[in-house]
Amino acid sequence: MNSKNESEKEWYFINNIDTVDSPALVIYWERVVENIRLLTTMIDDVKRLRPHVKTHKSKEAALLMMEAGISKFKCATIAEAEMLAMVNAPDVLLAYQPVGPKLKRFIALIKNYPATTFSCLVDDYEAAKSVAKDAVENNLEIAVYIDLNVGMNRTGIAAGNDAVELYKGCVNLKGIKPVGLHAYDGHIRIKDFEQRSEKCNEVFKLVESTRNELINHGFPKPVIIAGGSPTFPVHAKRRDVECSPGTFIYWDAGYQRICPEQPFLTAALVISRIISFPGKNIICLDLGHKSIAAENELANRVTFLNAANLKFVGQSEEHLVAEVPEGHSYKTGDVLYGLPVHICPTVALYERALIVKNREVAEEWKTIARDRKINV
Repeated sequence: MNSKNESEKEWYFINNIDTVDSPALVIYWERVVENIRLLTTMIDDVKRLRPHVKTHKSKEAALLMMEAGISKFKCATIAEAEMLAMVNAPDVLLAYQPVGPKLKRFIALIKNYPATTFSCLVDDYEAAKSVAKDAVENNLEIAVYIDLNVGMNRTGIAAGNDAVELYKGCVNLKGIKPVGLHAYDGHIRIKDFEQRSEKCNEVFKLVESTRNELINHGFPKPVIIAGGSPTFPVHAKRRDVECSPGTFIYWDAGYQRICPEQPFLTAALVISRIISFPGKNIICLDLGHKSIAAENELANRVTFLNAANLKFVGQSEEHLVAEVPEGHSYKTGDVLYGLPVHICPTVALYERALIVKNREVAEEWKTIARDRKINV
């Protein structure tokens, strides 16, 4: 194929697509590398980056970030934490309060991977006491961050006096060491960036007041870990805050719409094929609930880059049915390149991702942390 035709292809076109069974998750390596580079340019100090790994769940993606100078990470599961430890990530925050068997696994993780420094969240004194007790029994001291509820209403303790009292209580517990505050403002998803920034700044005042109150009580200045993808550009301007975007590495149609001010490239697609024509102007694709995140309404799950005129009318475990216009030219076996609206849970549906380099599927990355357990 001559260079002219090659340059005229859309960015997502894969030369050896006939070797790819569908449905499949494909990752465009050059775009991933560029997204990591862009991330490091959007902040004054790479040491303030603590990316969340929930999006990619792979050792290879974590290593690419480490090669770019990123040394701190955030995760939500024991498997994600172990994945990071397996590649010797220096600093890993389990952004979850470990209780019950999860606490036992967290302790085992710390003991099995001494090269990685682990920390976790707490938002409850009884839970903090349990972490401290198990830490003491295992001759450990675990750094903890007080998880603040700043409006997400999912986890966390109220900022202000409640959080300060919990912090003070944790200081007096052997086995744990409170080192900072964690504030996830994932509920702030306003498309207008100015309005989103204003809301983010308003919410962050709660975090600042809590930090200042702790300092007034004589505690060392606590580390603050704040934000996700939508508020990353806002928190990146705060010189004493660690930032935790995650979706940046692959991006998706959802954040492409919500966060147009962020320059990240969509770097992950799902490959699907037309498998049947069950009726006039009706096609069926092999992209069911098991192949694309299905938490959104049917029309808002995937966008096909080379078939924008589809109207989805039904989806089941293995099938996606769509209406097509009169006079269409679709045929059985046609390959469609789908951009997920929500990439994070989509990745978790695939045990492996196919890696595209220079328009060719060149290797595979195991989505190793999609499992609930790796070793520990």
